[in-house]
Amino acid sequence: MELKQPGSDDLSHDIPVVRAMDRLTSAFPSEGTVHQVAVRAPAERAGEVRAALETLPSRTEGQELFAHDRTPAIRASADGSVHTVAVGTPHSPKSDGARESLELLRAWVPEAIAPVRGAEGAVGGKVAQGVDFTGHLKDRMPWAVGFVLLLTFVTTGAVFRSLAVALSAILLNLPSAATSFGVLVTVFQNTWAEGPLDFHSSGAVVAWLPLFLFVVLFGLSMDHHVFVVNRIREAALDGANARDAVRHGTTRSAGVVTSAAIVMVAVFAVFGTLSTVEFKQLGVGLAAAILLDAVVIRVFVLPVLMTALGRWNRWPGNLTPARRSRNRGWAVRPTATGRP
Repeated sequence: MELKQPGSDDLSHDIPVVRAMDRLTSAFPSEGTVHQVAVRAPAERAGEVRAALETLPSRTEGQELFAHDRTPAIRASADGSVHTVAVGTPHSPKSDGARESLELLRAWVPEAIAPVRGAEGAVGGKVAQGVDFTGHLKDRMPWAVGFVLLLTFVTTGAVFRSLAVALSAILLNLPSAATSFGVLVTVFQNTWAEGPLDFHSSGAVVAWLPLFLFVVLFGLSMDHHVFVVNRIREAALDGANARDAVRHGTTRSAGVVTSAAIVMVAVFAVFGTLSTVEFKQLGVGLAAAILLDAVVIRVFVLPVLMTALGRWNRWPGNLTPARRSRNRGWAVRPTATGRP
């Protein structure tokens, strides 16, 4: 999965304003995608900073990654402690060329200002914003996913008094999120669906979407999961064996789960008709994942898994006889020997 920030590249080139922007950027590359170089140093070092920044245009000469229609102008703050210079690139903000030019500038700026004592520099702009934000999400996503999984495991285990049920909840909900990611990559990182969905592929998924989809989908999947498992648990509290409890709980909850899924899929599918590609990706990803979760996971996989586990669904819960009024644990009827 390739991640990028949304931008004008995601808009259809059939829109007049987008075509005008393309012509303007082609005629004046320095006014299109721009890297903002900023250097802070003591005011008495202003001359050295300016001399250091003047070496950047000479480094960009002959480089196709940078614009050459005008010489970048160096600007200084009123007190002379901050200097900025805008370096243009003829490439669009989310293109590989723009990212390569950013990497070059971020390597050149420290070298240029190294002789200036007390100077510190940075490279910003639209390209840097997208690259840094995407990198931050990639770094933090494992922590967010781990927190959601851990919280789900602890909460489900405490409610149902079963580690097996808690673990199965995680294992059964992960395929929904994985399916959503797979659909996004297959549909939006390629061009075959551009016609039916009316979008222009940028070869990437919107950067904020994977984490957002995971959290939302995991919550929706847990709604279905808890509803079905609770119906199974009620049948077990009434004394049904594992197979009968699973059959009763699944059939009793199938209508509600299916109806809810139909409504959600229909609503999210509407997002796929919007003009903004990030909303298209959101709607298509959610609709595909919920359809799989309701039709496959809850109807087939969950009943098969809980039937196969049998009495292990109660491990390590309190297996003492219990009345329905207690509504605790996975209780079963005692045999003549007093053992369940």
